[in-house]
Amino acid sequence: MTEHPFAPYVRILGKGKSGARSLTREEANIAMGMILRGEVDPVQLGAFLMLLRVKEESAEELAGFVTAVRSHCNAPEIAIDLDWASYAGKRRQHPWYLLAALALADSGLKIVMHGAAGHTADRVYSEHLLRELGETVTDNWEDCAVAVAERRFAYVPLRQVSAPLQDIIELRNLFGLRSPVHTLSRLLNPLNAPYSVQSIFHPAYGDSHQRAAQLLGQAHAAVFKGEAGEAERKPEATCTVKYVHNGELSECEWPRLLEGRQPWQEQLDVGTLRAAWCHNDLSDYGHNAILGTIAIVLQLRNPDCSPDECLQQAAEIWQNRDLQRLQTSN
Repeated sequence: MTEHPFAPYVRILGKGKSGARSLTREEANIAMGMILRGEVDPVQLGAFLMLLRVKEESAEELAGFVTAVRSHCNAPEIAIDLDWASYAGKRRQHPWYLLAALALADSGLKIVMHGAAGHTADRVYSEHLLRELGETVTDNWEDCAVAVAERRFAYVPLRQVSAPLQDIIELRNLFGLRSPVHTLSRLLNPLNAPYSVQSIFHPAYGDSHQRAAQLLGQAHAAVFKGEAGEAERKPEATCTVKYVHNGELSECEWPRLLEGRQPWQEQLDVGTLRAAWCHNDLSDYGHNAILGTIAIVLQLRNPDCSPDECLQQAAEIWQNRDLQRLQTSN
């Protein structure tokens, strides 16, 4: 019997402690291309994904995977400033990063957020919350272009970027583990924005995300450990942000903004977000989470700006947001 064409890529990862190795960038590109074209048996796919999960993806593998996805997604040219990855969901604290992103949009930045929803129980996701807030969750690229032009913000579900990747993410409950797709999707930047912000859940992934962004030629990127894995500053902890600027790697440590550990929120709902936006009715935690997140994006766009200066500018952006934006559905 002839060996399956995908078998060599499984073998590279699984050939024991002494024989296994990481894929090269080109091998990762070819392997992901086969997956996206449906040329891989489900058994092979499961083995491949879990071997990667155990090993942890290298920066070269991530760059190869992302290159393959980009070549298959056929995204159009839509001029945006900032790519915002949102794949984790929230379960402990309200998703303040959504208000940070919308305030930045009101300040003039054109932002596209992309993500996946519903793959992990007991979490709330950007897609569902943005729909309830009346923001544009697109079903096609034409609607995305219109939303960006009119409101400087749109949310693009992963299934619109790559349906095969969405199918793989939905295997999370079957595996009992997240797959490498949760990692590589954060790096997709399907519209090739010059600035990109992404969060990690485990600090060890910071270097690989940063290095992968560099390999992919991302002009400017910020990677940090956000609350629950979303790109949201956690005020009660110090925060190390890893940057890429025109091929150069750097990092900045941001001091904590609040003392003490904050209690988990029992219910995460859009009413709290709307009250915060329209009436400034929010906790110190929420206020600092919003300003801290905005500040990271500001430093991404202006590396010479200190954390304190960025926080001052963030306060102005929050103060000058369009209070009517979330009053009614669109």
